[in-house]
Parts: sequence; structure tokens; C-alpha cells
Amino acid sequence: MPATQKRDYYEILGVSKTASADEIKRAYRKIAMQHHPDRAADGDKAKSEALFREGAEAYEVLSDDAKRARYDQLGHAGVSSQHQDYSHAAPDDIMSMFDELFQGFGGFGGQRRSGGQQRQARGYDLETQVELTLNEVATGTEKTIEFERAESCEKCKGSGAKPGTSPIVCPQCGGQGRVAQAGLGGMFRMVTACPQCRGKGNIVREKCSDCHGQGRVPRKRVVTVKIPAGVQEGQAVRIAGEGEPGEGASPAGDLHCYIVVKPHPIFQRHGNDVICQIPISFTQACLGGEIDVPTLRGNEVLEIGVGTQHGEVFKLKGKGLPDLRSYRTGDEVVQVIIEIPKKLTDRQRELLEEFAGTEEEANVMPAKKGFFDKVKAMFGD
Repeated sequence: MPATQKRDYYEILGVSKTASADEIKRAYRKIAMQHHPDRAADGDKAKSEALFREGAEAYEVLSDDAKRARYDQLGHAGVSSQHQDYSHAAPDDIMSMFDELFQGFGGFGGQRRSGGQQRQARGYDLETQVELTLNEVATGTEKTIEFERAESCEKCKGSGAKPGTSPIVCPQCGGQGRVAQAGLGGMFRMVTACPQCRGKGNIVREKCSDCHGQGRVPRKRVVTVKIPAGVQEGQAVRIAGEGEPGEGASPAGDLHCYIVVKPHPIFQRHGNDVICQIPISFTQACLGGEIDVPTLRGNEVLEIGVGTQHGEVFKLKGKGLPDLRSYRTGDEVVQVIIEIPKKLTDRQRELLEEFAGTEEEANVMPAKKGFFDKVKAMFGD
């Protein structure tokens, strides 16, 4: 395919151009699991394989700092000769190139026997999102999650074959799941996944009507996950064994629940601290006193001093969020914002005009007097 017809690599992975290395890695892993041809229905295999290869190419470029910089500058033309040609590579061989990335994600990498035959693989890991409020982050919580996973077909017991029939040994690889191809000039051989059975070692002639030969069908599942207090945006809570079932007696994969925290109407999070802005009146700032401040655990009384300035910051110790590891609790940072009235009664105006007549006294507005003293020094009297 000509370079000009290729899709943007960032678009392929579904990330922004400012995405971090971890975000790119997570996005590619999700796409690779979603579009792996072994997980697609028969009619979708060609499309899935194309998207699978497209994702691998995008990840190879964007995961390499030098290639990514060149791509950002020159587009596809800048990296056309700097990445692998995935157009004819078997899916399993592509996965083996990124073996380290998929360790722990069943079925990807590290699943070959020394003789070349593919062994039964641990089930695929799955990912989902869990949305929390900031209050739930402060206390910890339990969430009920509904998701879909591929489970063994009850009708064919996972074989993919029509009941009463059985899969047959693949005639191309003889049940090995791998085939050897001659390399350039016949000087070496390259071992790849068998294209006929896709590395399984057997093929289904008469397919089960429920799973269409896949051996698995999608089913909804509901689980409860405990979320510890203090989790951060983007962190994952792992539920062991709640991924897709493995092949044969192999263990199931895991479910990774990535945390998303809803924006709070009052607070902003900064590490384990929470920050809020509290409006106070002009008179409260001048005279000082006590104000009610909201926290994640209810209202607290905060003492502000006489002559509090706009933007001044106060701290409420231990009113922030707990640290996930040390259990130390952060603080609440309170910034006061002085609100100026837009409308005045006649009496208020009279009092303020009387007050304004005293503002020239140095002890009333020292900052103002000091500023204009400096101006006079600059330009002379």
C-alpha cells in the first residue's frame, strides 16, 4: 500500500500525539488482543488480521523515540524504510517480536515448545475501566463490573467441531503448528506459524453451529472488585482468573481494571493533596474570623487572620487522600478568593466612601504605599 494511503499511526492506536510511552504500550496491547485473528469470526479474519498488522507497525514506530520523532516531522515517508514489513508475517511471529510487552497476557509470547509445537496457552488477559468519584478514592470502595469474555462453547465442549465429529490433524504441518520456509538463496530456514491451522496443529472440517468453529462464544460476566483507598488515575486493579479461560487445563487470564476518576465540582487532586478555592467577602478578609470549608469528610472550621490577602493559601492537615503504599494522608490546600460585591446599598456606599478617605494612611494600605513610593523613585517627584 502506498505510504500516502496509510492511516495515521496515532489514529490507529487511538492516542494523541502527546501520549506517553505507557499510554502507547497500553493502547497497542488492547488493539492486538482485540484484533488477533484467532479471536475473530471466520468472516472477519481477513479484516482482523489487517488491523492486527497495522497496529504492530504503528506500535513499532511510536514506541521508538527516534522513529517517532522522525515520523512526527516527516510522516510515513520519514520511516518507510525503518520498520518491519508485516504484510506477510504470521500473527504469532508478530507477537513474538513484542514478547516482553505481552508477558502475563495469555496466549502472547513464551508459549512455544522447544520442538516448535505450540503448547496449550494461558487464557487472554482482559481490560476494562472502573469509574470512581474522588470521595470513593478517599475511602476505598467496591464496584460491580459487567463485562464480556469468550468462554468455552457448551455445545462442542470447546473443540469447535460439530458434535459427533472431531478436529483433524493439520495436513500441512502434521500437527506441529509450525512450518519451515526456505530463506534467501536457501541458505537458512525460517520457522513460522502454520498458515493453515494458525499454529494450533489441527483444523476443524465440520464446524459447530453455535461457535462457528471457534470453540468459544461471548458471554456476559459480573464480578465485584475491591478498590483500595488512594488509587491514582490510570492505575490497574488485577482480578486473578477473571480473564478468558485457557486452552485445555491451562489457567485463565486475569482481568485488569483501570481506574478513571470523575472530575470533582470543588476539589482538584495533586498527588495525595486536594486543592480547593473558597470565596470570602471583603469584610471577612479585612476583619478575619472563622469560615466553613468543605472537605472530603464533611465541613471543617478554618481560622483566617486579620488582613487576609486575595489568593492566600491555608492548609488543613490530614484532610487529603491516603497514600496507597504508606497510608499517610495528604492535606487539603485552601486558597481564599476575595469576592467584591457588584451592587451596594446607599448605606454600604456611604461607609465605603468614608473608609476610602483613610486608605492613604501607610499603616492601612502598606503594600499600595510602598508600590507608589517605588514609582516615584523611578520617575522623580
